[in-house]
Amino acid sequence: MDIITSSSVTASALNAEKMRLDVVSENIANANTTRGTDGKAYQRKSISFESVMDANSGTGVRVSNIKKDESPGAKINNPSHPHAGKDGMVEMPNVNVAYEMVDLISATRSYEANLAVFRNSRQMASSALSIGR
Repeated sequence: MDIITSSSVTASALNAEKMRLDVVSENIANANTTRGTDGKAYQRKSISFESVMDANSGTGVRVSNIKKDESPGAKINNPSHPHAGKDGMVEMPNVNVAYEMVDLISATRSYEANLAVFRNSRQMASSALSIGR
């Protein structure tokens, strides 16, 4: 594997982890959004990756799917809330902030690991170029 190929693999992983961080951040930001543009409580989003190994797009990883989690959110009794139904219940988003924080830490660590691989690869290439001097 040459330096260009390894760099493109690492770059694709960095882009995928960045998308994962964006999705997790959106989930955390909307953890209390009881009414979106569709009139419903926010639905948590999840992201899926897939490996890419073909001649056209090279090797690496990419985002294959970002989908909404259709599981229902908790209902709380708050008759004074502006989005409460006739029964006084408010449907909350299905976002578990603790789970999202764990996912955020995992994505951050993966991003940092891929960044370290990229830096080490660049350093090895630089060292290899300086051998003939």
